Amino acid sequence: MMENERMKTTHFDRDFPVNNKVITRELLEKEYPGYLRHVKNAFEAGQIHIFRWWNEITASEKKNLLDQVSTIDFGLIKKVFNDAVLKPARTSRDNLTPPPIITFPKKDAEKEMAHKAKLAGEISLQKGEIAILTVAGGDGTRLGINGPKGTFLITPITRKSIFQLHAEKIVAAQKRYNTRIPWYIMTSKSNDSATQNFFKMHNFFGLNSHQVCFFTQDMVPVVDLQGNVMMDSKSNIIMSPNGHGGALVALKEKNVLNDMKRRGIKNIFYHQVDNILVKIADPVFIGHHMRDSSEVSLKIVKKCDPEEKVGIVVYIDGNLHMIEYSELSRKDMYEKNENGTLKYHAGNIAVHMINIDFLEKVYQSGESLPYHAAIKKVPYLDDDGNVIDPKQNNAIKFESFIFDILKYVKKSVIMEVLREDEFSPIKNMEGENSPETSRQDMVNQFGRWLRNIGVSIPVDARGNVIGLIEISPCFAMDEEELKNKVDKQLQFNGKLLL
Repeated sequence: MMENERMKTTHFDRDFPVNNKVITRELLEKEYPGYLRHVKNAFEAGQIHIFRWWNEITASEKKNLLDQVSTIDFGLIKKVFNDAVLKPARTSRDNLTPPPIITFPKKDAEKEMAHKAKLAGEISLQKGEIAILTVAGGDGTRLGINGPKGTFLITPITRKSIFQLHAEKIVAAQKRYNTRIPWYIMTSKSNDSATQNFFKMHNFFGLNSHQVCFFTQDMVPVVDLQGNVMMDSKSNIIMSPNGHGGALVALKEKNVLNDMKRRGIKNIFYHQVDNILVKIADPVFIGHHMRDSSEVSLKIVKKCDPEEKVGIVVYIDGNLHMIEYSELSRKDMYEKNENGTLKYHAGNIAVHMINIDFLEKVYQSGESLPYHAAIKKVPYLDDDGNVIDPKQNNAIKFESFIFDILKYVKKSVIMEVLREDEFSPIKNMEGENSPETSRQDMVNQFGRWLRNIGVSIPVDARGNVIGLIEISPCFAMDEEELKNKVDKQLQFNGKLLL
């Protein structure tokens, strides 16, 4: 198929033209009933090229291709490409202001407020009003594993998986608050089966199987830089998860929200699977969220430096927004307050509380989250059927972001936490945000807990603990619990497992 034919609008009338051959509509309807209108949609959206090998592929391969085609809204893909790539909307940056933030408590009054919030959060947990939502649609390819990222072995000594680490935090919280906390895990179609099998193989890590619910996010086609749907075989369209914002769509479409309501859930604790320091079901965060009748609440950390590549929480024209670091002007990036601190320092760590009633209102409004274009390198099949591994970015993946829901929010809580206590994501195999740095962050956290209760823990010149420490959430969820279980006369000999 010639390149300039692809994006032309094709009128699908009587025939199904494929590489100078013709298949009649009647024959297609006879052999594959029910698919005709989906093929027509693809043709009229200018994506005729996906059928170029129709006469070469087997019957089962044809069925696979048609099944994919039936799930794709080609008109939407065309619109998304136009909106996100050809004429991307830009939010005005003229009226940028920092948001009000509940800072990390240092003064007595702040500590008292945090204590009251904690009590309120604990009551909500005890009542069974909180559900956990973990976004886990990614795979571990960049980490060197063939499987879901949550199966990556991360703890410093026992090498528990990320999934097990999070599960044990939930087990410990259930024990502490004498409750059951439903855990909803959003997977992708490519890793759902592997994720569910992993949980079954490990007996759900001590949780009741009925409280762990899996659901998949939607997939969207990957397109080239001209907007043409890409393929990685003669019968397979390249698909990609629709971003973490897809969780909000899936909650409704997969009937998850109704399941939550049936269980009496009022608020959702949302986090991403790869943050291994996340404080799951944090009662202080829950309490602040509830106290202010917040619709969506966020945890933030202070930026390490002006150019740190992290999304920033701000107000624009009085409305809450999260903007990418690349969208900040140089002036805003470096602007400081009178006390010398960064004016725009609120780094988003993708930990939220979301009110269910608020979600229902958004659904009823009919509004949808926009798609953003991510330029990537993606292997593909060229016009001659050869697999090409590109050396430069050649493809666009469309993703929706959960923080785009902030524009609908009227009431919100933004709570500052310490990075070293609550934020250590695993993104890369080596270097920054890698398994090595995350394991060290875990060891350092455990070392601080022990040091604060009187145990001598050696550190190097950079403040990293010398040695290995691992404390299971089931032994101690936090420093306060550890203090009641560990003798301060404990001698650390370079390796400690509790």
